[in-house]
Amino acid sequence: MIDLVFFDTDCLCSFLWVGNERILPLLYPGRIIIPRPVYTEICNPRIPHLKNRLDSLLSENLASIQEIDINSEEFQTYFQLIEAPYAGHAIIGNGEAAAITLAKHRRGIVASNNLSDITTYIEEFNLKNITTGDILIAALKKGFIDESKGNTIWTQMLSKRRRLGAPSFTAYLQKNIADDITSLTPQFPQISIR
Repeated sequence: MIDLVFFDTDCLCSFLWVGNERILPLLYPGRIIIPRPVYTEICNPRIPHLKNRLDSLLSENLASIQEIDINSEEFQTYFQLIEAPYAGHAIIGNGEAAAITLAKHRRGIVASNNLSDITTYIEEFNLKNITTGDILIAALKKGFIDESKGNTIWTQMLSKRRRLGAPSFTAYLQKNIADDITSLTPQFPQISIR
């Protein structure tokens, strides 16, 4: 089964702000889901160009909007995340909550950069999460961008105050390559040599 990708506002806007949203349907054809609360946030009248870019994807059927039915188990999860979290859990934003809720109940992937807000829920619900950086790495691996183009996009995103976790795409790549190598390297106990 191919997983649907449920975008929160921040991750989706990273691409909309810099006019590179067309990368998304190349990577995830027929799998881009915009929760209704995310669409509502993007419909802010102060940023009409973002709504216009998203509406273009929607009108071309490159993405779709997903509702959360108020009489569903999904809505109970959504309400829990935005209004009444369990003890020790934080309230999170509507967009993040909607993406997590839909991914949980429909076995999808959460596309979000807000790791400090969502990590507890991602782990608790055993969900997959991708970030803007992960998406750009996937685009690089598929040949849709090269490293130079990735750095240009990254710089543009940073100029729009996107928090991406590294000063450049190259730095992000190096960190993730190092993390991949570390995870593949066998761990041996420390031996003291005298």
